[in-house]
Amino acid sequence: MSLPRRTVIGASLAAPLIARAQAPWPDRALRFIVPFPAGSTPDLTGRVVAAGLAATLGQPCVVENRSGAGGNIGTDAIAKAVDGHSFGLSINGPLSTAPALYPTLPYEPLRDLAPVSLLVRGAQALVVHPGLPAHDLASFAAAARANPGGIAFGSVGAGSGGHLAMLDLADRLGGLELLHVPYRGFPEATLDLIAGRIQAMMVTAAAVLAPLGAGQVRALATTGAVRFPGLPETPTLDELGLPDAESYGWQVMVAPVATPPARIARLHAAAVAALAQPDSRLRLERAGFAVIGSDPATAARFLAAEAARWGGMIRRLGIRAEG
Repeated sequence: MSLPRRTVIGASLAAPLIARAQAPWPDRALRFIVPFPAGSTPDLTGRVVAAGLAATLGQPCVVENRSGAGGNIGTDAIAKAVDGHSFGLSINGPLSTAPALYPTLPYEPLRDLAPVSLLVRGAQALVVHPGLPAHDLASFAAAARANPGGIAFGSVGAGSGGHLAMLDLADRLGGLELLHVPYRGFPEATLDLIAGRIQAMMVTAAAVLAPLGAGQVRALATTGAVRFPGLPETPTLDELGLPDAESYGWQVMVAPVATPPARIARLHAAAVAALAQPDSRLRLERAGFAVIGSDPATAARFLAAEAARWGGMIRRLGIRAEG
């Protein structure tokens, strides 16, 4: 018996819809947004992951550098992508501190982005100019107490990882009064530290290995759970009697929040495969990062904890984005 005409028409209309819903994904080139310039450390990680996505998912993966506003512009572009083929990574500032710094931020990290994986993280180091009479953490604290506001420390801006880690350290050492000097970028701050125009910085440890080796700066402590391999003689804050003071520079792969869970799972698997490549792991470790490759749920919990910790500090201290 033939079907009623309206049923046949309905079935014929539904068929292409079902076919499209079940079409293989991805079916065209992928876009991997990095909110920082080419040559930056996030760009290095982004290109490693993008190569892995291309190899595993069978489509080209183009890295798009969308820098500006401390990473907020590119992170917003990831959140607002609607083509189903755009993803990216971001770091501490845009994902954990920006909502507390910018009341009119155009995206909300925990609402608008789906975490895929905590990719890498790197410990920071407290470094000082050799002219400062501080050879360990205790003498650094003593010098600061003897001259309130007389020790100037640099960072790449108010609310940046280095700025907040230094404020956290000052608070743990009894409320040291330090002078914050924000810079537009890490190279300018480092040059001023070497020249003695500022006396201290909290920076990703690997980034200052060259000036440390040349005796241009001195490392007093690191912020990881264990000693940084490149600075085996430098103690951690925990070893120096400051527990729970860990802080890191980190990078998380994220996708638009509407990305289906099955795609998130595929992206995660591809990213982890990329990080597991020996050459890729070596490049990232040489840049000072520990390779993590967490699952999406762990990455989500990590982001929420970082936002609570550092966002809470920003609000409590009344830190403003303009520095």
